[in-house]
Amino acid sequence: MFDFSYTVWIVLIPFFVFLLIGFLGHKFKPVVSGIVGSAGLFTSWILSIFTAYKYFFDVGKIDGVYQQIIGYNTLWLRFTDTLHIDMGVLIDPISVMMLIVVTTVSLMAHIYSTGYLKGEKGFMRFYAFLSLFTFSMLGLVVATNIFQMYIFWELVGVSSYLLIGFYYEKPSAVAASKKAFIVTRFADLGFLIGILLLSYYTGTFNFLELTSPTGPAIGTPPAATFMGMSVMTWAMILIFMGGAGKSAMFPLHIWLPDAMEGPTPVSALIHAATMVVAGVFLVARLFPIYISVPIALQLVAWVGAFSSLFAAVIACTQHDIKRVLAYSTMSQIGYMMCALGVSGMGGHEGLGYMASMFHLFTHAFFKALLFLCAGAIIHAVHSNYMYDMGGLKKYLPITHITFLIACLAIAGIPPFAGFFSKDEILVAAYHHDTALFVIEYIVAGLTAFYMFRLYFGIFWGKKQDYHHTPHEAPLSMTLPLIFLAFGAMFAGFIPFSHLVTSDRALFEIHTEWIVAIPSIVIAIIGIGVAYVMYLKPTEIPKKIAHSLSGFYTAAYNKFYIDQLYLFITHKIIFNNISRPIAWFDRHIVDGSMNGISFVTNQASDKIKGFQSGQLQQYAIVFVSGVILLSLVFIYLWT
Repeated sequence: MFDFSYTVWIVLIPFFVFLLIGFLGHKFKPVVSGIVGSAGLFTSWILSIFTAYKYFFDVGKIDGVYQQIIGYNTLWLRFTDTLHIDMGVLIDPISVMMLIVVTTVSLMAHIYSTGYLKGEKGFMRFYAFLSLFTFSMLGLVVATNIFQMYIFWELVGVSSYLLIGFYYEKPSAVAASKKAFIVTRFADLGFLIGILLLSYYTGTFNFLELTSPTGPAIGTPPAATFMGMSVMTWAMILIFMGGAGKSAMFPLHIWLPDAMEGPTPVSALIHAATMVVAGVFLVARLFPIYISVPIALQLVAWVGAFSSLFAAVIACTQHDIKRVLAYSTMSQIGYMMCALGVSGMGGHEGLGYMASMFHLFTHAFFKALLFLCAGAIIHAVHSNYMYDMGGLKKYLPITHITFLIACLAIAGIPPFAGFFSKDEILVAAYHHDTALFVIEYIVAGLTAFYMFRLYFGIFWGKKQDYHHTPHEAPLSMTLPLIFLAFGAMFAGFIPFSHLVTSDRALFEIHTEWIVAIPSIVIAIIGIGVAYVMYLKPTEIPKKIAHSLSGFYTAAYNKFYIDQLYLFITHKIIFNNISRPIAWFDRHIVDGSMNGISFVTNQASDKIKGFQSGQLQQYAIVFVSGVILLSLVFIYLWT
């Protein structure tokens, strides 16, 4: 068997880069931090490519089935003879795929940032945090056990907090980083409880044992129940809660749009291939268990479907181009979750699983491309808002073409990558649940509309009177755009179902044109509507917004979910729970302690004269005490 132990360096190199830049970066010019960070990620990327080649085309398959291989493993904590936490590298189809995705997008973000953040205060700090984030995500995707995944899961949260709040002098960036941290911590509490339930009843953290058909989670599941559901169902629902928080699924999505306060390369990294797909990867990693727990899998499907529709509607009304892309990410992640959920319904189990992983792979290319293009546009016009843009196609030719490619890919127009993966999700929904299928068809049309609303509004539309002539981004920024554009164009032709699979009979993809052709038509209709409304300035958008008045206003204000959270947390929890508890703590608990200290101080003040240091006084007190005691004893004796 080939020795995959070197794969631990794919994870460790970004960590050592983080330490190097963090501790020694101030001794060199800022550009050195960018070069060191990019060189480190390039090394991890090359090792990931080599690993994928060896695994998929050389040693990974035995008897037609790709194996799960422990590339590296070491004991970290031992609780009992059977229950322990290891640190290691698990090599299997989805972990190898994620190594490629994470290192590719992170490398593009590293290279892009050398131009985007050139001269920025904190350049060295940014690259240190970027390397920490990449290390955390790589450690998550190769985890051999669920507790190792949880450790790196929390590290991803910490590093994303640092990156979102990179511009710490801006109050909005500080608020956004805190919001992301708090919301995901709340979700991660459910994840932790789910892990403890799962490990307590199965006696293991190890993924190989947990997902084994004869293992303690599937072959002999615990019989314990609570409130009418098995303990395994509760465990998987709570674990999904953690995934829903990290992947910004409704109602734990409120942190995602505000995360746009971070630098644009951070947005590309978080929203394309790393943090937001962690939840999808989590469900996929535990997919054999979810298959055996239908209730939890149905919850995954419906939460994903509703999130995709909810976010798509909001994206149609936003004017900040990065927020449109943020809601687009939420919608596409919802697609992936829905695909995983329908995998357990009816026949063809596993079809949606493969479609979800395929869409995760293609989405990384076109969504990273969209965000990096957005960064180039903002770099040119110094604004995030569509109404400050227009007629940019002649000023930004490379950005224009690459943005168009990404829009065609996400809209599902053949032969771009998004067409192949998105329509496999529709096929999976078509075979398993009509309602979910209809929802995702609607989302397909909305996706095409809001993306080409962006495209026509930015690159066509009304030419603005710019304060300076916009110009194309430098080569360090345009090269990643070109690279990712090739991925968005051709990634769909990769024989995905023949590579990222563990059972050919279970996970083979089936293309059905009876589903694909109508989805193309719906996408073209969405593009056509956007063309009519936004190619040239018209009054149509205003008239439609006016006719939809209340609904449009609600969608523009994100259906007031943020206000609802503020109402619940401030008006209800703070006023009715936190404030009374604070009063009790301040007046009863602290008051009792303060009262005791006050009495002690007063008593001490009164008796401190007994310790005057004068021998005559001590002698008088001593003699007086002896006389008093003598009189007392004489009286009692007689």
